[in-house]
Amino acid sequence: MKAIMLAAGLGLRLERGPGHPPKVMLRFGGTTLLERHIAILRRLPIDQLVIVTGYRAEAICDGIARAEAEDFVQTIYNPDYTSGSVLSLWTAREQLLTGDDIVFMDADVLYDARLMRRLLESDKRNCFLLDRDTEPGDEPVKICVRDGTIVDFRKLPEIEHDYWGEWPGFVKLAPDMAEKVVAAAQAYVDAGRVEEMYEEAFRDVVLAEPPATFAFEDVTGLPWIEIDFLADLARARDTVLPRLRPDAEDDAEDGEEEGAVA
Repeated sequence: MKAIMLAAGLGLRLERGPGHPPKVMLRFGGTTLLERHIAILRRLPIDQLVIVTGYRAEAICDGIARAEAEDFVQTIYNPDYTSGSVLSLWTAREQLLTGDDIVFMDADVLYDARLMRRLLESDKRNCFLLDRDTEPGDEPVKICVRDGTIVDFRKLPEIEHDYWGEWPGFVKLAPDMAEKVVAAAQAYVDAGRVEEMYEEAFRDVVLAEPPATFAFEDVTGLPWIEIDFLADLARARDTVLPRLRPDAEDDAEDGEEEGAVA
């Protein structure tokens, strides 16, 4: 199984100064998000982590070297990283088409290793994670459920549903579905819609497939946070980090954030 991670963006909403590091290089408890991703994935049945880089790609490559993970991590560069993230998804098309099962993931998430283990151990071939502890607003990417089936996947859903949960940014794809995601991303690129977010390509596939093609695992109660804004940094440090399991199954360190520096 292969993991594909998008880490090309500038992270401008964190309002940091010029030359700020990529978000995947943020440190919590003395450990970067990149180092945490690598440590968690290496303990699971993941053969390779492929990272799509863009903004300050050299900082990520340096971080991989410091983690002594060159044998585990491959990088692919997206030169158009200032456009929409659908281009980063499209940049990874060859890796999505290798016939492997795929774990697709965002880079800017601080999370308990049990989330990833829950996803990989699921018997569902195409599977999202869903957290029912949600906050109102337009920012969360919402997985909308009706009669136990996913019916929409979007920040601003349009389809009637019974309830929604927030998506932590991780999904497992069987090879045939990874191929359809690539085709959806290609359609946006061909149409010149390169400012779109990659979630729109995933949504197109979810809505085009028969009901129950995509399932979900409920991870409500497990700690995680996507880091987009300054307030997320404080919440990650003060609320999420202390709840990460610091035992043999999760070596994510407890402690304080060391600041938004590489």
